Amino acid sequence: MKTELKLKLIDYLSNFVTERKRSLIDQTLMERTRHVCTVLENIYQPHNASAVIRSCECFGIQDIHIIEKEHAYRVNPDIVLGASKWINLKKYCHTDENNVATCLTDLKNDGYQIVATTLRDDSISIHELDLRQKIALCFGGEKPGLSEEVHAMADVWLTIPMWGFTQSLNISVCAAICLFHLTHRLRNSDIDWHLTSDETIDLQIEWLTKTASHGARPLRGVPSPLPPIFFILSETHPPFEQTSDFAYILVVSSCLQKATSGSLLAPIIVK
Repeated sequence: MKTELKLKLIDYLSNFVTERKRSLIDQTLMERTRHVCTVLENIYQPHNASAVIRSCECFGIQDIHIIEKEHAYRVNPDIVLGASKWINLKKYCHTDENNVATCLTDLKNDGYQIVATTLRDDSISIHELDLRQKIALCFGGEKPGLSEEVHAMADVWLTIPMWGFTQSLNISVCAAICLFHLTHRLRNSDIDWHLTSDETIDLQIEWLTKTASHGARPLRGVPSPLPPIFFILSETHPPFEQTSDFAYILVVSSCLQKATSGSLLAPIIVK
């Protein structure tokens, strides 16, 4: 979808949220980052993974990758407290026996350095991590930690300095400490860690839609039957060059139907 059309959609969706909420969305987007993302491997306790998701959202991390092996992950609503609504969660299912390599290779190809949190020798302190390259911060299961495969593919091994008898932290505590420390350093650096303009616009549309629909889950495909809520028309017919553009608008409109109790909205004419 063209940027101009997206901006018109943002203006329209803004009519369905309060000024306070719109301002909060704008402020939060200014603090969002994809310079750091989080990778969780084979977490046994769902509440631990949910706590990490909550910490990610609190510290402005947009993307979380979950590698499932023996343990599948389901969001625990009592722990995550709505945080999963505002982040992007990507799962690598256990049915793919190469899911570790798939996840980490994709991240490397996207410019991330793979940073494994570990207690092993040759790990560096979190204070020493170079922040100039994007960071994929990896955390392992509660007892075994990260797998040998993640250690082998990692560019950096990272540790949190500890001075007690118990050289161990709960995964959610470890993640919160790492995320706070690294995002604090980023925000006090000259590194451009913000979202791009296109990323900001896409998230604005997503968040405004979720807010206008009072938290209804976004649809995964075009609803059937198609709800005649609103249409965005261009000067040419068909109104969109790509079918995906039309489907995109219909998905947004179907969420808005919940916000308007199913009533029809006036058409938008974009010229």
